[in-house]
Amino acid sequence: MANVNLLILGALLLFVAVLASKAAYRLGAPALLLFLGVGIVFGYNDFIAFHSTDFAEFVGMIALCIILFSGGMDTKFTEIRPVLGAGLVMATVGVVLTALFVGGFIILLAPFLGVEITAPMALLLAATMSSTDSASVFSILRTKKQGLRQNLRPLLELESGSNDPMAYILTVMLVGILTNDTELDLLKAVITFVIQMIVGGVLGYGFGRVTVWLINRINIRSNQSLYSVLLLACAFFTYAITTRVYGNGYLAIYIAGLVVGNNRIVYRNMLTTFFDSFTLLLQIVMFLVLGLLVDVHELLKPEVFWMAIGIGAFMIIVARPLATFISLAPFRSFSATGRLYVSWVGLRGAVPIIFALYPITNGVEGADYIFNVVFLVTIISLVVQGTTVSGMANWLKLSYEEPQRTFKLTMPDHIRSEFSEIEVNTSMLKNGDTLKDIKLSGHTLVVMVHRDGNYFVPRGFTQLRPGDKLLVVSDNNEEMLKQVEALGIKNVVKL
Repeated sequence: MANVNLLILGALLLFVAVLASKAAYRLGAPALLLFLGVGIVFGYNDFIAFHSTDFAEFVGMIALCIILFSGGMDTKFTEIRPVLGAGLVMATVGVVLTALFVGGFIILLAPFLGVEITAPMALLLAATMSSTDSASVFSILRTKKQGLRQNLRPLLELESGSNDPMAYILTVMLVGILTNDTELDLLKAVITFVIQMIVGGVLGYGFGRVTVWLINRINIRSNQSLYSVLLLACAFFTYAITTRVYGNGYLAIYIAGLVVGNNRIVYRNMLTTFFDSFTLLLQIVMFLVLGLLVDVHELLKPEVFWMAIGIGAFMIIVARPLATFISLAPFRSFSATGRLYVSWVGLRGAVPIIFALYPITNGVEGADYIFNVVFLVTIISLVVQGTTVSGMANWLKLSYEEPQRTFKLTMPDHIRSEFSEIEVNTSMLKNGDTLKDIKLSGHTLVVMVHRDGNYFVPRGFTQLRPGDKLLVVSDNNEEMLKQVEALGIKNVVKL
């Protein structure tokens, strides 16, 4: 009977979380914030008693693995290539600078609040919050129907997907110092970081290539659903084995996802749908579990509340902007407003809370205080920054309206031809308004027209009008894009 009651509670939590997600979309708030809120409400005064930090850490690890792997799969290397250098600097140097700035601020603020905190403890508190959260950034950027100029979206996604390893290394290193009572060895720390990053990067790429080979070569077409299970197993193998040989598992699994997502694999559409749904489920479960774990009464204690308010304000206004402008100084392709926007979208989410569990599970003295402060800072970040991602882009004039897809297609993965959607404008019709008057390459064919809510197959003498949407298929998409650009067409959507 107890198991049935537990199942009912779990179903109720998921149901309320789904309703919260719908409400979040209408209110313009991050859905993940409301998932966290649902967990806090149900955990208030032990309505649902949950106090297992070990289980919460395990759930967080599983969720992070899938979130990073799925994020890598959805990231096109052609999009991140122009911002690769900037993203990696932000993911390493930016994280270290944020931790140092925030750690120094905590040391200065603590005496005013009557909090006794050592320098290593202050740095540990800062290190847990030093990375942006991939779950929050991916969720918010991909649900907003809004484009960003200056390649800012791929930069932010690359940074958030790859900066967890740096924060993880800093957190684990400082936990080791506090538990073993040893002094900080910078040379050893740098060597450890380099080794973990190299091992993680190499194994991530290697496992990614093996995964692509295995998915394409194994023949289980009699039960196509098993491909999702196989890919899931490969993702967990990547993280577990890399971590076992002292590499960085989070970096490895993100790179493996990048490799899989940028190579041809069978049943890609089915696998993408599965991982999108599974990722969302794990995000909901992770935030619900973390919400259940917190004690609201502890968050409202003055020494916790005012420390979190101070850190949250300092991180948003000072630490993150300073770290961003210093890290992006060598890269001239970003304007001052672009750098300012990158500094604003430094969202904290589940990752800092999960990292804040490490001191608790390792028996660090004062770990509960760290967890409560980090939890409250995360809420502040999601409320202040998460709700203004779109508005800030508009205010800084960095946003544009992304063309909406008119044609919904699902193509077999083995077909090499690519479909695109083109909107007809007056420039395109300057040499005539029929389809045969439009000069497209021999590798391109217009297969359907959408006009005033109706769809029809065109012929050579079909008259076109400005605003018509054309579904075109091409064997050479790059050549087609060059031609339509020469015709003055800007709204091209790849399907």
